Amino acid sequence: QVQLVESGGGLVQPGGSLRLSCLGSGLTLDYYDMRWVRQAPGKEREGIACINVRNRTEYLESVKGRFTISRDKAKNTVHLQMHSLKPEDTGTYYCAAGYCGSDYVNYWGQGTQVTVSS
Repeated sequence: QVQLVESGGGLVQPGGSLRLSCLGSGLTLDYYDMRWVRQAPGKEREGIACINVRNRTEYLESVKGRFTISRDKAKNTVHLQMHSLKPEDTGTYYCAAGYCGSDYVNYWGQGTQVTVSS
């Protein structure tokens, strides 16, 4: 059974940091482009970061310089390190196995909530 399980979300003050993790089971994440997708309250999902199979990364403009996506091959995990968090970063964060530059997704995680508030 294929699963993507996110963890690391929570409540953080503006300016704070969080690291999200996406653990894969039943699939090898290195074989997929991996994306982090955010859904803010009342808004549609938007892709915020992607790492392709060659480890090339791309980011939504609003998170560039603050967020970093990376792989841990040994742990079959993808991380999203987030710094300088802002209230507008609040939302549910999903990891997805699919394709950078495309909305097509092979597998979704269940999501982890990030709330940035004082």
